[in-house]
Amino acid sequence: MNRRNWCLLLLSACALASPGAAVHAQEWPTRPIRWIVPQPPGGTADFIARAVAEKVSQRLGQPIFIDNKPGAGGNMGTDLGAKARPDGYTIVLGTIGPIAVNSSLYAQLPFDPERDLVPVTLMADYPCIILANPAYAQKTQLTLASLRAHQGAPLSYASPGIGTSPHLAAELFAMSSGAKLMHVPYKGSAAGLNDVVAGHVPLMVDALQPTALAFVRSGMLKAIAVTSSTRAPNLPDVPTVAEAGMPDFQVTGWMGVLAPKGTPEPIVHRLDQEFSAVLAMPEIKALFADKGAMNIPPTGQAYFAKFIRSETQTWRKVVKTANIQAE
Repeated sequence: MNRRNWCLLLLSACALASPGAAVHAQEWPTRPIRWIVPQPPGGTADFIARAVAEKVSQRLGQPIFIDNKPGAGGNMGTDLGAKARPDGYTIVLGTIGPIAVNSSLYAQLPFDPERDLVPVTLMADYPCIILANPAYAQKTQLTLASLRAHQGAPLSYASPGIGTSPHLAAELFAMSSGAKLMHVPYKGSAAGLNDVVAGHVPLMVDALQPTALAFVRSGMLKAIAVTSSTRAPNLPDVPTVAEAGMPDFQVTGWMGVLAPKGTPEPIVHRLDQEFSAVLAMPEIKALFADKGAMNIPPTGQAYFAKFIRSETQTWRKVVKTANIQAE
């Protein structure tokens, strides 16, 4: 075959392939979609994903089933999603840990968030909350200002685990204020909260989630501050860290939707549209607020990609400066 005929054959093949890809995207979805959630069933992220999935599936006309794949700080499920077939039938719930922190925390990751996943949309963020044992807070007259200025022997604080957003928030607070703090990691929030209530540890930094909120409302724990830029709607009397003289301080956990890299752009765009429509629903906003999450305005793919890059850079510096290492 001469050069001219070979070029004509190649052009014909491309012409045939392009309409096929367009038709495929237009017909999607024709079967159920799997949404990998790298957290265990029953948690806040799982609850929110299931509620949103129900609404999005109604709009798409196909079921979206939640596939919980917890483990290794969210790495197992995220890796599974990153390696899935990029055909629009697998999406991933992305959170701050595996998407923006773990590449700095772990010596090796089986996936690269930027290389292997494409952002769809940011769903919500949720502040962390600084909590204290009430007896300790009363005895020491603990305030956000006195915590910021704490020197001498390091003050112990609990967190849900190494590399979680509460742990990172506390380390950034210590780095920014010069306060002397000592990390006491737990495997999840429940055990840490119970130990602070019992007085075994004076402080805890946790996500503002229903369990922590219940302890505060019952008076079993004292809320010192939240780490968002504005006060939390469900705790309007609790100040922000920024109000204690650290105006640039803001730390939130977050969750969003991603797809395997190579998923056709028309499908990613459609997912963005449908998720954004659901996130704007009043009942979904109310559900997020009830779970301590702050529903954010629709952001789109470009914003979410930029946001992930910014978060990755921020936490890389904190992990390196504080010498945080995964267990």
